[in-house]
Amino acid sequence: MPYEWDIDPKEAPAKSGAFSYDHGDAPLARLHLWPYRSLPRKGFVWVIGAAFVTLLLPLFSLLGSVLFWGMLPFLMGTLWLLWFFLEKSYRDGEILEELTLWRDRITLTRQGPRGEFHEWEANPYWVSLHLRPAGGPVPEYITLKGAEREVELGAFLSEEERPQLFRELQAALDLARRPVEAR
Repeated sequence: MPYEWDIDPKEAPAKSGAFSYDHGDAPLARLHLWPYRSLPRKGFVWVIGAAFVTLLLPLFSLLGSVLFWGMLPFLMGTLWLLWFFLEKSYRDGEILEELTLWRDRITLTRQGPRGEFHEWEANPYWVSLHLRPAGGPVPEYITLKGAEREVELGAFLSEEERPQLFRELQAALDLARRPVEAR
């Protein structure tokens, strides 16, 4: 899955007691999310190479003729467009979201595909977590609402992964809201 808990809220913490941001304590839970990549860089090289060979094969029969020079720019343009759009897909997939949870604070940072950086924070006690089955930009849309702002989380995840992430986030928020003695 394109998300992982760096600090899993289900495991017992190494240090017991309150996990307070204000006291400089380590977070109770940390979640990293990123888009799934179906074509790794090594596959990218193979696709470009295979496209190059496939596009040049028909040109061998035209070697030495004027048609060769008429076809070559179009075939090379096709190859360049394939490279350009695959590279653009890689750049657009450079999204990284990080959710960090303490007893007294929750933060969400998002680094966008063009380097833009967004940050949101709130008190987890007042944060509400929503899973919208329809009506959002994607099915099973996850949002966090707090500090007078609503933010999306994991919109790039698959439709099956978002409900599972929602359940895990709800459990982590419930853990953060529990009194220290109840742990």
